Amino acid sequence: MAKRTKSKPQERGSVLFDVLYEDESRASNRRVPMEILGGLDGDAPAREIIEEQDRVIAEKSGRPLKPIRSLTRSPIRVPSTVTND
Repeated sequence: MAKRTKSKPQERGSVLFDVLYEDESRASNRRVPMEILGGLDGDAPAREIIEEQDRVIAEKSGRPLKPIRSLTRSPIRVPSTVTND
């Protein structure tokens, strides 16, 4: 019998994006599932997910849908440590 090797745990979760709209407004920390990103398309699938989120928000709020100018990944925040001096 062949020896079974353990597979490494997959990173799951989401990636945060900052969105810049055509009217110069911004939306920060828009959440996109990590498993749809990467591969040959890179971050392109994130635009589709965020556009769908925007459609739902526009329908619920009654406001018009704003076209997206650009998407960038939000910077990763490092939690600050609290010191008790």
